[in-house]
Amino acid sequence: VVSPSDRIDSKCVRTQVNRLQSEGYYGGVRLLMALCKVFHSYCKNNNIDLHRGNFTLSYETNIPRQTGLSGSSAIVCAALNCLLDFYNVRHLVKVEVRPNLVLNAEKELGIVAGLQDRVAQVYGGLVYMDFSKENMEKLGHGVYIPMDISLLPPLHLIYAENPSDSGKVHSTVRQRWLNGDKSIITSMDEVANIALEGREALLEKDYAKLSKLMNRNFDLRRSMFGDECLGDLNIEMVEVARRVGAASKFTGSGGAVVAFCPDGPSQAKLLEDECRKAGFILKPIHVVPSRLNDVDLNTLKN
Repeated sequence: VVSPSDRIDSKCVRTQVNRLQSEGYYGGVRLLMALCKVFHSYCKNNNIDLHRGNFTLSYETNIPRQTGLSGSSAIVCAALNCLLDFYNVRHLVKVEVRPNLVLNAEKELGIVAGLQDRVAQVYGGLVYMDFSKENMEKLGHGVYIPMDISLLPPLHLIYAENPSDSGKVHSTVRQRWLNGDKSIITSMDEVANIALEGREALLEKDYAKLSKLMNRNFDLRRSMFGDECLGDLNIEMVEVARRVGAASKFTGSGGAVVAFCPDGPSQAKLLEDECRKAGFILKPIHVVPSRLNDVDLNTLKN
C-alpha cells in the first residue's frame, strides 16, 4: 500500500519540489518489496515453510528524513517483524541473523550501510556489538550483548530540519580498508576499541571517560573521511555541542549528532540556546527498552 510519502500527486510543482528536497526521491514501498524477496529466499534456503495466505503491507514513519537516523532500515525491520508474526516463524529465525536480513534487503536496492543500526533496531534498548573478523567469519554475524539502559546518562539528539549538506560520508574509506591502507585499518581498530572502552565506561558509570571516547570517535571519523566528505553542516552540529563543552559524535554516518552534557541541565540549556541560534533541532533522547519477547529470547539460547 502506497504511503503519503510515496505519492506523486501535489498541488503544484513547487510543492512537489519542496517535498523531494526534504524527503528525497525514494519512498518506502521498494524497501518492503526488497524485504519480501530476501525473507522468502532466507526461508527457502533454510527449509522454513511459509503458508500461502495473502497480506497487505503498508507503513508510516515519524523518523526525520535524510538525517542519518536509519529511517530506511527502521521500515525494513518493522516489516520483518510483521512477516515473522504473519507466518508464525519467529521461533525459526534467530535474532542474531535478523539484522543481516534487514541489511540484505537494503543491499538489494544498492543502499550502502553496515550492521550496527540494524542490530540496534532488531534488539532495541542498549546493545554492545563485537564485529571482530573471527566472529563474522565463524558465525556470519557479530556478537551482540544487550545492556541495561539505566547505565546511560541523559543524552540529546541534534539534527537539521532541512539537511541541505549531508556530505558523501561513505567516500573511499571502505575501499581503502579493503586495499589494506594501514592508516585506515589502524583507525578502524581504534574505533572498535572505543566501543569496548565505552562499554566498560558505562558499566562503571565513568561518564567523564565516556565523554572523551565520544569526542575521540568523531575525531577519528573526521581524520579518515575528511571535512569535504563529511559536509559543513554535519561538522557544525558537532562543533555547536563542543562550544558549550558537551561531548558529541555522529549517530551513524552523519546527518544527526548525539550529545552528552556532563555538567548537567545547565549545560543542556546552553546547548539548547546554541542549537537554536545555529538553526538546529535539539531533542532529549528517550531510550526504549528491548522489545524482544520470550520467543525471540529463546532463539538466542539455541
